[in-house]
Amino acid sequence: MSTFERYLTIWVALCIIAGVALGHVLPGVFAVVASAEIAKVNLPVAVLIWLMIVPMLLKIDFGALGGVREHWRGIGVTLFINWAVKPFSMALLGSFFIGHVFAPMLPAAQIPSYIAGLILLAAAPCTAMVFVWSNLCEGEPHYTLSQVALNDVIMVFLFAPLVGLLLGVASISVPWATLLLSVALYIVVPVIASQLWRTAMLRAGGGLLERTMHRLQPVSLVALLATLVLLFGFQGEQILRQPVVIAILAVPILIQVYLNAGIAYWLSRQLGVAWCVAAPAALIGASNFFELAVAAAISLFGLDSGAALATVVGVLVEVPVMLSVVRIVRATRGWYERRERVDVPA
Repeated sequence: MSTFERYLTIWVALCIIAGVALGHVLPGVFAVVASAEIAKVNLPVAVLIWLMIVPMLLKIDFGALGGVREHWRGIGVTLFINWAVKPFSMALLGSFFIGHVFAPMLPAAQIPSYIAGLILLAAAPCTAMVFVWSNLCEGEPHYTLSQVALNDVIMVFLFAPLVGLLLGVASISVPWATLLLSVALYIVVPVIASQLWRTAMLRAGGGLLERTMHRLQPVSLVALLATLVLLFGFQGEQILRQPVVIAILAVPILIQVYLNAGIAYWLSRQLGVAWCVAAPAALIGASNFFELAVAAAISLFGLDSGAALATVVGVLVEVPVMLSVVRIVRATRGWYERRERVDVPA
């Protein structure tokens, strides 16, 4: 992890401050940006989202799907957490904390939008940043690569119906045309484009792919930070009026991360999965593809919506929280592997 990535939380906080300040000083500029839409898709933000996503997708080798069989138990644990536990647990946590416990402290009109943003965040399993977390905990790289590739394939088909189901259960109107457009724009097209580009660079040889990914890495992070400035430029007035909103939205996100990481880690141990697979399994099960969540929230509900704010809070807490999960799995390696040593026959 580079120095810039290591202090991502600080840059995120600074962009939040800058966005709030600029939105207050230059409201006309942000109004012009908000009006640049086609079919409810904000074009400036769409460009920034692509700059975030495509460099990350270039790292994915879908040929790694052949390695699924080698680590099938770890793959099974993570798939179970990502698609059968995390989205539904977040819908419950969001409804409980945002819809009931903290409801009197929140603007009533935005509560459904906040819950929708949390659901969008949980329904998109992490892809790119998982490589960083896995490397920090000495995870099995082939497992990590095959799991991320498999999640990307599943997202193409399952993200829209899963989000539609959960939003419907939460009694939130589902704009299906916009949701399907978001999936096509932010999953299907980038996946196809990045894989075609990746294939072309591999054929060219000479380390072109590695050099390109190295050059594009800061572009992805800068695009993320620029998106935050725009988002908080629109959210600034609301944040200044109710600064506790961010802290409240962070509560279900924090609970969800530790809950799902813990379940994945415990299940892996029960199933006899090697620690080098269990560690990244816990991290993949807990983290979110916040770039996609932000893009979908903007497309579905707008730049100045509570859903967009909820997904941005996910960005704010992602780095420090996931680093804490890395520390936990590394610190408990001895405990985890004692089970492995006991199970091995003499």
